[in-house]
Amino acid sequence: MSSLNLDDFTDLIERPDGGVRRDAEARRERQIVPPGSLGRLDDLGEWLSAAQSAVPVRPIERPRVVLFAGDHGVAELGVSARPAGGAERLVRDVLEGGRPVSVLARRLGVPLRIVDMALDCDPESLPDEVVRHRVRRGSGRIDIEDALTLEEAEAAFRAGMAVADEEADSGTDLVVLGDVSVGGTTVAGVLVAALCGTDASVVTGRGGEAIDDLAWMRKCAAIRDALRRARPVLGDQLQLLATVGGADLAAITGFLLQSAVRKLPVILDGVVVAACALVAQRVAFRAPDWWLAAHDSGEPGQAKALDRMALEPLLSHGVTVGEGAGALLALPLVQAAAALAAELPERPESGDSPEGTEQLEKAE
Repeated sequence: MSSLNLDDFTDLIERPDGGVRRDAEARRERQIVPPGSLGRLDDLGEWLSAAQSAVPVRPIERPRVVLFAGDHGVAELGVSARPAGGAERLVRDVLEGGRPVSVLARRLGVPLRIVDMALDCDPESLPDEVVRHRVRRGSGRIDIEDALTLEEAEAAFRAGMAVADEEADSGTDLVVLGDVSVGGTTVAGVLVAALCGTDASVVTGRGGEAIDDLAWMRKCAAIRDALRRARPVLGDQLQLLATVGGADLAAITGFLLQSAVRKLPVILDGVVVAACALVAQRVAFRAPDWWLAAHDSGEPGQAKALDRMALEPLLSHGVTVGEGAGALLALPLVQAAAALAAELPERPESGDSPEGTEQLEKAE
């Protein structure tokens, strides 16, 4: 039996400060550009103010990309365009700067961190800072067996919490959260279908590297079979992650919840992170108030999960590559919203002289 009491998160997680948000809205009413004319940038700026408990909002100066990595046994069924156990190659490419997320992080000046939770490789083949939280080598084939033992699921969940604490303690002020996995979108589809009470075909997508029709049918069948194993444990979120999740997904769920405890805003990437967010919402209903949905990846499971959490994607640009790339593209939008909310001058009070207006603008 697990020693981790997930019910504690309900009490520990508070909503972003509503009073501060109202103050931010009032300040926005006084700025020279009419309210609403900046579209969702207005909402983003006010949301950041509430998350930071600060008016005017502080600039996003220390963002960080955090990617949780793992291999999934269900990939053995040919549900992915990549070979089973192939996530190690992806991780190496990210570390060597050859993946889209690497290029974007480098261009935007954002540090990037990879956390290996269950890669199917020798841990000595990767840097110590990547593998130090690893729980096991690969996760189980969820159509016929549990992904993890309950003890492994708890260890992975706690590892995700620890990473969130490390980021919050180091001064990170916004996290771009993604995954590096093979078979992960299949696992995510099972979680979303189980939690939304829908059929496998509704959540089965083509994956980051598009699969053909035969692979899609295999993927749909794998999700259907795993759903039968998921439904009996829907009332226990940790057991659900152990049964049909994986070490990387358990860690992402723990990370999301602990980030909300620490009042650390998170930008969500694709379907894997969205599925974990859906599990986390089941644990603590206020947690999604600390998250932004970056983009619509085109995965039906992601759309289903975001709709259930009432999170509207910031972007729709057709990026399916995963690994946090789509979410990282949303970061400049969030930074722009913070800058506009903080730096646009307020309208002068009626009766102010032109000289007073000039002084006001300089002060702003």
